[in-house]
Amino acid sequence: MYKLLTLKDSVRIPPELFGSKIEDAALQILRQKFERTVSNDLGIIISVHNAQILSAGKIVQGDGAAYFDVQFDALSFNCEVNEVVEGWVSQVVEFGAFVRLGPIDGLVHVSQVTTDFMSFDAKLQKLVTKNGKASLGKDESIKAKISTVSLKESIPSSKIALTMRSEGLGKEKKAAGEEKKKEKKKKE
Repeated sequence: MYKLLTLKDSVRIPPELFGSKIEDAALQILRQKFERTVSNDLGIIISVHNAQILSAGKIVQGDGAAYFDVQFDALSFNCEVNEVVEGWVSQVVEFGAFVRLGPIDGLVHVSQVTTDFMSFDAKLQKLVTKNGKASLGKDESIKAKISTVSLKESIPSSKIALTMRSEGLGKEKKAAGEEKKKEKKKKE
């Protein structure tokens, strides 16, 4: 999911940044250019660090800026189809649950939560089975498998579909001791 990449680029440092250390000015420009961007090859660039100048600056006639070749580290979030991920439910709606996966939310459609039929209970703000034995609500921790990934030009327009129907996936089981404590408190 998360990868630390080493990338190269050319940056234009404008005259107003000439008073700064060149690496700091380059890092500022690279952060503006790359952070929170989406690429099919790299994924979502979360942060940029460690800018190193690789070349002497070049000046283009008629442009007061200097151009430098730079190498830098970028923290990237990228997911692949069939990858098992852990996340927490950020929102439950009629058609499913949105699951926070780092910098982006994935959607578990109501038909992909469990093999049992589930529906949205507006009063509880949860997805529940007919017999009430299983439910999925906000802030619950889950394991899911990525079904499809559609990265677009921005984070909000990108889509990730998840399923929790396979063996070993679904709502995280709490430790037996925690469950017994909750049961005991309910009885009191």
